[in-house]
Amino acid sequence: MSRILQLLVILSAPLALLVAVFVLHRAMGIAEDGGGYVVRFDLPSIDAPVGLPRVDGPADSSRPLVVIDPGHGGFDPGAGTEAVQEKDVALKVAQAIRKQLLDGGGVRVALTRDTDRFVSLADRPDIARRLNADLFISIHADSAENDAARGASVYVLSEKGSSQAAVRFAARENGADRINGVSLSQTNDAVGAILLDLSQRGAQAGSAELAGLMLRELREADVGLHHGRVETAALAVLKAPDIPSVLFETGYINNTQDYAFLRSAQGQKTLARATARAIRVYFARKSGV
Repeated sequence: MSRILQLLVILSAPLALLVAVFVLHRAMGIAEDGGGYVVRFDLPSIDAPVGLPRVDGPADSSRPLVVIDPGHGGFDPGAGTEAVQEKDVALKVAQAIRKQLLDGGGVRVALTRDTDRFVSLADRPDIARRLNADLFISIHADSAENDAARGASVYVLSEKGSSQAAVRFAARENGADRINGVSLSQTNDAVGAILLDLSQRGAQAGSAELAGLMLRELREADVGLHHGRVETAALAVLKAPDIPSVLFETGYINNTQDYAFLRSAQGQKTLARATARAIRVYFARKSGV
């Protein structure tokens, strides 16, 4: 190849590249001022509230609304093993309770999550507040260092735990918003610092009443109880003191008997029926029926 031909080839390469860019530029309809090369979109604010879930049940907004909160989810599995994890048990029990309530009619129901996704501790009670819920029930499954502990428990909010075990349990559950020790919560307020003033005592009384009814119905259904009393703990997920709120520990996922009960469809249905009955009795009492 002659030297002149080589020079022509070398000089034609940049020209060919410019022509190709021009053609693509025209074909894609990109603005000539170059602004089209950057695609801009807004990210949600870090403190923006999560979207509200759907509300199932009667269209009548005067009907009572129960927000059911399946604990953990997404990258936070909770207690358990790879075979059965707390987040999955909590979701299945929550869905079973929703079905029982909807089948009975007259009650509206929303779930804070209906899939395997993460919801922060702060967002869970906030969803109930924004929906103007009448009750908030958070569903969990407990675990212990040994497999001797078993049975269901029902917790309500308190500045102090009813036992050292309740204090340890609260510390574990409140840590669900941490990854490698870093808190995901946008608020640093300690739940123990919440002061339950006179305007909030009605909700606290409602929480205790519902918890007592749940224990009664669980006994009637022959569901084993860890303690025969309502437990108290400084649980972050219950820090909506303007709404009667309880945390339902369905059993010990590392106990052989509880494990088999919690993973079975019949066990989940038994828990759901007992909980739904307690909720209906609670609303009946409030309405004076």
